[in-house]
Amino acid sequence: MKIKAIITGATGMVGKGVLLECLESPDVESVLTINRRPVGITHPKIKEVIHADFLDLSSIQQKLKGYNACFFCMGVSIVGLNEEQYTRVTYTLTVNFARIMHSLNPDSVFIYVSGTGTNENGRAMWARVKGRTESAIFDMGFRDAYAFRPGLILPEKGIRSKTGWYNAFYDVTKPFFPLMKKSSRVTTTTKVGQAMIKAAIDGFEKKYLENADINALAKIKETYL
Repeated sequence: MKIKAIITGATGMVGKGVLLECLESPDVESVLTINRRPVGITHPKIKEVIHADFLDLSSIQQKLKGYNACFFCMGVSIVGLNEEQYTRVTYTLTVNFARIMHSLNPDSVFIYVSGTGTNENGRAMWARVKGRTESAIFDMGFRDAYAFRPGLILPEKGIRSKTGWYNAFYDVTKPFFPLMKKSSRVTTTTKVGQAMIKAAIDGFEKKYLENADINALAKIKETYL
């Protein structure tokens, strides 16, 4: 099976990591990136759509047709947002995109980047909103769907975060990356991308993947390659 993938959030750290793995993988035939800003990468596999309002996809909707995987890596920080605002840009936006994806490509695989600690019945507002988003995606009827719940992710292949203090943290801890990568509780942008490709092609027994699961699936992908 060859993947034709849609990637959102490819200008962010996780999304760019997934994009780079897709470009390198012989199992990925083509990639459509949908972002608010150009991703800045030219490659024969890439088609790019720049779109500002993800709550209104009517003008680009037909461009989403013909893809069998979606890696939804778009997300925002909760900082400065109340529950209504966070719900709009997390639940409403994601579910709107997923519904259109399903209507055009019902036999596709949808992978949503959530976060460790997500719980629809949790105490934290962000965890509840992301949990509701996961549930809505799982209930849509995709051929398969997964929620990736990464915790600490280390950037690789020159990737930088769009969040300044994240970059400061990575700069300070970079000498310890080799040691940190030995922990199952830590994953990398490379492994996240490899695990998504593997899940889209062959599936995985778990639908909610924490860092240890992502690493295990990426290892299977490396062996598979």
